[in-house]
This record gives sequence, C-alpha cells and structure tokens, in this order.
Amino acid sequence: MGNTEVEDGPGTSYSPSEIERLGRERPEAFKSIWVEIGFCFSLLGSMFVAEYFTSGFNLLLPALSESLHIPPEAETWPASVFALVTGAFLLPFGRLADMFGGYIVFVIGLGWFLVWSLITGFSQNYMMLIVCRALQGLGPAAFLPSGIMLLGSIYRPGPRKNFIFSLYGAFAPVGFFAGIFFAGVSVQMITWGWFFFIGSMILAIIAVVSYLTIPSDREKKGATEAKMDWFGTMTIVPALVLIVFALTEGSHAAKGWATPYIPITFILGFLFLGGFVYVEGWVAEQPLLPGDMFNVKGMKALVVALFFQYGVFGVYLFYASFYIEKVLHAGPLLASAWFTPMCVGGLILATIGGLILHLLPGTVLLLLSGTCFILSTLLFAIIPNSPNYWAYIFPAMVCATAGVDITFNVTNVFITTSMLKARQGLAGSLINSLLFLGISFFLGIADLAVTMTADRGERQSYKVAFWFATGCAVFGMAVMFFGVKIGKASSDLTIDEREELERELTRRQSNQ
Repeated sequence: MGNTEVEDGPGTSYSPSEIERLGRERPEAFKSIWVEIGFCFSLLGSMFVAEYFTSGFNLLLPALSESLHIPPEAETWPASVFALVTGAFLLPFGRLADMFGGYIVFVIGLGWFLVWSLITGFSQNYMMLIVCRALQGLGPAAFLPSGIMLLGSIYRPGPRKNFIFSLYGAFAPVGFFAGIFFAGVSVQMITWGWFFFIGSMILAIIAVVSYLTIPSDREKKGATEAKMDWFGTMTIVPALVLIVFALTEGSHAAKGWATPYIPITFILGFLFLGGFVYVEGWVAEQPLLPGDMFNVKGMKALVVALFFQYGVFGVYLFYASFYIEKVLHAGPLLASAWFTPMCVGGLILATIGGLILHLLPGTVLLLLSGTCFILSTLLFAIIPNSPNYWAYIFPAMVCATAGVDITFNVTNVFITTSMLKARQGLAGSLINSLLFLGISFFLGIADLAVTMTADRGERQSYKVAFWFATGCAVFGMAVMFFGVKIGKASSDLTIDEREELERELTRRQSNQ
C-alpha cells in the first residue's frame, strides 16, 4: 500500500503502520486482557470438548458393547451418528449464527451439548446410547461454526488473529489425546460412564466462562438481515444423512451393498443433493451456500483439497487407534501414551505457527502440511510386524498433528479473512462441514475397503485403509499445489473496509 492512508469513514484514516498496529493489539470488543483470556479459553475449550467426545468414544466401544449388549452390526453407529448429525446440521446453524449472532448460538450449543453428554453417561441400552449420541451432535453443529464466526469477526487480519487461530487448531489434537486418556482411565479404573461425567464437568466450566466473557455480537441489520434458507435446509440435511448412512452401513448390512435399502438410500441422498444445488442456484433468496463465495481465487481447489485431507486425517485417527490396540495389542493407557506426540506437537506447532504465519507464504506451509499428511498414513501402511515405536509410530503421530494443525490454521485464516463480517457464520460452517463430512465420507469408504479385505486378517485389512488414505493425501496435496496460492497472513484491511474504501473512491470519482 506504500505510504498512502486508507480512509475508514468520516474523519478517520489508517496508515500502513496503524494497520500493522491494529493487527497486533487487543480488539476493542474486549474491555480487558482478562476478558480476552476468558474468550479464548471458551473458544479453545469448545474445540477441546468436541474432539474429546469424538476420540475417546472409540476407545470406549468394546466396554460399551459388552455392558449394553450392542449387536455387532450396530457397533459402528454410536460412533458414527455423532459426526453424521454434526456434519449435516453445520450449514443451518451457521446461518442461525449470521441471523442472531455468534454469542447466543455458541452458548446455547454448549448448553445443549452439556445436557446430552450428561444423559449419555446414564445410557441403559444401546438404542438410548445411539439416540443420545445423535442429540449430542447438535451441540458441536451449533458452537463450532459460531465459534469460528466470533474469532473471524472480532480479530482483524494480523499476527494476533494468526496466533489465536493457531491455538484454536492446536486444541483439536489436545482434546483428542484427552479423550483417549480419560476413556482409558474410565474403562480400566472406574466405569465407562465417568468418561461422559468428566467431559460434562469440563463442559460446564467452559459454558459458564463463555456466558460471562464472550461479547454479544447481535446487530440490528434492518432490511439486509440474514434469513433462514428453509428449502436449502430441507434438502441438504437429508442428502448428507442418507449418503453418509449408506457409506457407513453398506459394509455392515446383511448383504453389503446388495442389501436393497443401501443403494436406495444412497441414490435418494444424491437426489436430495441435486435438489440442494438447484435450490441454492435458482430458488433461494439467501442461499445457505452462496455461489459467489467460490469466486475467491483458489477457493474451489481449496475446498476439494480440504475435503480429501480432512478425510485422510479421519481415517488415520480411527485406524491408527484400532491398529495400535488390536494388532499391536497395546492397552488403553499405553495407547494414550503413544498418542502423546499429537498433543505436545499440536501445542508446539500452535506457538510456532502463530509467530510465522505472517512471515511465510501460506502456499509453502500448505505444501509442508500436505507432505505430513502423506507420511502419517504411509508410515502405518509400511509398518512391520514388530515395529520400533520411534521409527514408525512416533513420526507418524508428529506428521499427523503437523498436517492437520498447519492446514487448519492457514486455511481458517484465509477463509475468514476472505469473507465479509456478515458471512463469518457461513465461513465457520463451511470450514467445519469440510472437516466432519470429509471424515465421515472417507471413513465410510475405508470401512468398506477394510470389510471387503477382512479375509486377509486385521493387520492387512487395516493396511488397505492406510494405503487408501495415502492415495487420497497425494491427490489432496496435488490439488493444493496446482490450484491454491495463499500469501502471507499479515496485517491488512478487512473485506468490509476494502469494500467501503472502493465505494468511497467511486463516490469521489462521480463527484469529480
């Protein structure tokens, strides 16, 4: 921008040095540093509990299956229904955040999550467990997109925003590790219900701090106020539920994909998806997923690459846990210890990432993370029968956390910075939809591959999943390399300020 000043309304202007300063200082929304710390604790905690209840539940499944007499054909549903419901409702809740503000949707989402997490701990049979897990999923569907909306709208582009987003992404592996740890402790030392009770206690603290410290962002928008796209909601939710249901259930149905209801639900899901595309493009007044958001340079390629890479991460987490427990015969507590590098590495990467995102081009960081995604699954695909932990498992864990942390941080900053303030809820729902749907979609395909190769034994069938994930990681990195160019995440004007500047210049030219 040289030495020119940028006007920001009557009587005010931003010089380059002022823009840099604004990108580093505490936002005006926070009255004190303690309020900002409380806000950050709430947002980081929301990511923590979402991952806690996702990862630890897989470790609980054997104990739950025995205690609640879950039939083999239904064992996958208590785990998958949570991600399925969360992914299906992210877009509608993102719109609610744009309509009513991120604060109210975030706090209600945490409260809902707390209630159903507590009730889940008292499940008496597997049907109650499945219903409770499904209702649990509505909580993250509400607070994850609204959380990113709050982060993206309160913090200006610059080093401070980069650092907070880095910490936010780091708490995914931290929550993942905590879930595995407390699940192992609950199964081996107490009872499985305490996994949910401990999580509920953490949730209660986060909910109270959120209520007290998150600034209200409800604005009077008048005639331009966001409206719910009901037709879009009524097509995208059943589309995602039916497609993911078919992919998840297809490998466990009586006759696999030859079972009549599997191809029927799969086809119906794509018909609803086609209806959603039609509604969004030609019917909806305010679409849940506006087509013009993909006009941002590189956005289409970024969405495709993220869908594949998050899917790779989901396959890695699920099958690495099972490989370590069932093939390498590590107990729950030893398995949680082996996942420690994901926790520690996430925190280290967050600290470093927050300091260098404004110094290195995003494209370089994305290529680094893409390489890490490939190595994380490749190391498990070639792992020998009696592996050395430090030669295979440790570097795989480090690469997995590096891949997802760097990708999550760089792309979150890019997407939220590329959106108007009024569309931060949409940005949050898009980011998390790619995460949850990528995990659900590719886990369904990997599960099908593992089931079809079950006659080779657990070790070889799990390796099929890792080879599949490696291929997806290579494809995702190729799309990133050829289709996505992201510069340094340095201090800059917001999109709203840029548009206001363009309108002001246009007015001046018209007057002259």
